[in-house]
Formats: sequence, structure tokens, C-alpha cells
Amino acid sequence: MPVLGNLADRLRLHYLRLVAGAAKPHTGGPPVDDRDFPDPYVLRVGSTYFAYATNAGGANVQVMRSADLARWEALPDALPELPSWAGPGRTWAPAVLPRGDRYVLYYTVREPTSDRQCISVATARTPAGPFTDTTTAPLVFQLERGGSIDPSPFVDHDGTACLLWKSDDNAFERPTVLWGQPLDADGLGLSGAPTELLRHDRDWERPLIEAPAMVRVKGVYYLFYSARWWESADYAIGYAIGLAPLGPFLKVTNTRPWMTTGGAAAGPGGQELFGAADGALWMAYHAWMPGRVGYGAGGARSLRVSRLAFPGGRPTPRP
Repeated sequence: MPVLGNLADRLRLHYLRLVAGAAKPHTGGPPVDDRDFPDPYVLRVGSTYFAYATNAGGANVQVMRSADLARWEALPDALPELPSWAGPGRTWAPAVLPRGDRYVLYYTVREPTSDRQCISVATARTPAGPFTDTTTAPLVFQLERGGSIDPSPFVDHDGTACLLWKSDDNAFERPTVLWGQPLDADGLGLSGAPTELLRHDRDWERPLIEAPAMVRVKGVYYLFYSARWWESADYAIGYAIGLAPLGPFLKVTNTRPWMTTGGAAAGPGGQELFGAADGALWMAYHAWMPGRVGYGAGGARSLRVSRLAFPGGRPTPRP
């Protein structure tokens, strides 16, 4: 575990972890759209919401639009062409960050020479795209760790941004790691060096952790992550807390997940946080329908959204 800062910070984090860990695991809600829409990321632009997801239905990056988070309209492929150096078929977990007069898309894509996953970046003038990737090489590619996936941008209260992601260490049967690194002002490059935020080190998380997503609430940074295997009802969500966007972090979910299978949602995960037009905080995530877990069973990882509150510092889904 990384060394925490001063004694006051250490005591505050340990206290918050004890308080936040008191609640029983939550369960997810019903889908707001039935189509296969894995690893969703929701961006609000004015009073309109844009949701992006992993490749399906012939699109590299799925995108939908909504005015109320309840009714969703499918739009054309947000990334109709991959860069010349990338391979098709495994274009995952897109996320979009507004920067100036442009929108920056981060996404996972296959590097065909190694047949490993990496992270690239594209831009567009509108949130629906089409996004254009003019790069000649990946933005993040930890080949020595099995590759890099699940990019997620986080913007702090002072406007500075960082990129979170997962190294694909499980490809080598090693514990997976979540990383963070500051983004340049235009969002197209990274500065400094990557910082390890969390790693797979709890029994309930087996075989991996992935899909980092962060939010700041009352000065505390909540780092959510998915764990276990994605194509199963065991997939679940955990979280950790810290006092800075690059940590160090303490896991709250040490012995069990924060959100798990129950009700109309089996295997919830791929979570991301976003703000609504009324100022409320929401979480987008995917889940299978009970009894239809896995593509072999005719299932789909459909889009769910849930309002989040933080009573006593505990993230709590609301209807």
C-alpha cells in the first residue's frame, strides 16, 4: 500500500473508510434502453445527454442522445474510421472530454502487430462526432504489462484534468493495476509520469479490477472500479477514497463489492459518473438481465443510469 501523507490526512481517510464501508452492497436498476451498450460513458452538453459505448452493431463507437435520461435515440457511428495503425473489432470503452471548442474522444483499440489493446485519442467539433483520429501511434500502450484499456478522463474542481486507465496485466496472469496521469491542457497528450492508483489485491475482486471512474464530493475523491469477470453475474463494482486525484487511495470495499447482482441487474459494471442539468450526480453503467447473462445466452449489457447521493460519505444509488 502506498504511504499516505501527513497524520491528519491518514486519520481522515481511515475514518471516512470506516464510515463509508458500513452499508450493505447495493443492487442495480432496470435498463433505460434494451440494446447492447457496454462500458457506457455519458456526457451532458447543455440540456442534452450523449452516451457512448463499446463497439456493437457494426459501429466502432456507439453513441445515443437523450433529453431526459429515459428515452434514447441512436446516432451514427461516432468514430467511423480507425487510424491506419489500429486494427478493427475490439474498440472499447469510449469516453469524451470537452476541451475548448473541441471534444476529445479516448478509446481502447487493438494494436495489430502485438495483438494487444491500447488507448488512442480522436477529436470532433460536435459531441456526436464524427471523431477523427490523426495519430500515428497510441496515446497509452503498456505492452510490457499486457496492454492498456478503459480510459476515463477526470476533471478536478480547478479545471485540471487527468486520464485514468487499466493495464491489462491479467493477459500475463498478473494482478491488474489502475493508473492515472495528468492530461495536457488540450487533452491530446499526457504530462509527467503515470501513477499507480489501485491494484487487484482483494479476494472478492478475483480475477481482476478494471474500468476506473472518479468523482470529487466534498473534498473527497471517490475512485470506482469494476471487478471479477465481465461476462458473468459475479461482475460487480467497488470503490476507494483519496484526498487527491492521483491518490494515494484506500479501498472501502475490502471484503465485498459496493454494487452487485440483484433485482433487474445481473453483473453490473463499466460505471462512469456524470452531472445532470439540475446539478445532481448520476452514474451510468451496464448490466445483464437476470437469466440472460452472457452473449451465448442471448444477453446484452444494457444501459442503466442511477442518481447518486452521499449520506454520511457513503455513495448510495437513488431512484
